[in-house]
Amino acid sequence: MAACVNLEDALNRGEHTDTDGPGLFCELMFVQDSLQKSMGPLNILNYLKKRSTIYPNDVITYIVLLTIPVTVASAERSFLKFKLLKSYLCSTMTQERLNGLATLALENDVLEKINYEDMIEDFISRNTRHMLLFGRT
Repeated sequence: MAACVNLEDALNRGEHTDTDGPGLFCELMFVQDSLQKSMGPLNILNYLKKRSTIYPNDVITYIVLLTIPVTVASAERSFLKFKLLKSYLCSTMTQERLNGLATLALENDVLEKINYEDMIEDFISRNTRHMLLFGRT
């Protein structure tokens, strides 16, 4: 009940408020019995939207809560990756290599888009030209 009233206060704009704290609490008590435990947040929102006349405060609350960005999670994942890298390879690498590996781990989506075959062929062609210029075989 206290959390519902706090949410009402947070969504209060002067005399106008988006939700009714005690009403939200009652709606949540009724809706929890009709929801399946396997439902995700978007499924719950769709369920509530179909019954918006019964659960108006729940619909508003779910829309507000689902639009709040969660930026802390990505930072925590970055630190976790860094900690795993550091603990696994710390004794055998320099700080420069550790920073490079941390960057690779954090930018994994960019790495997946790289075409390695083109890079290998470019390396081979440069190495072949170098060998021809300096007469090495």
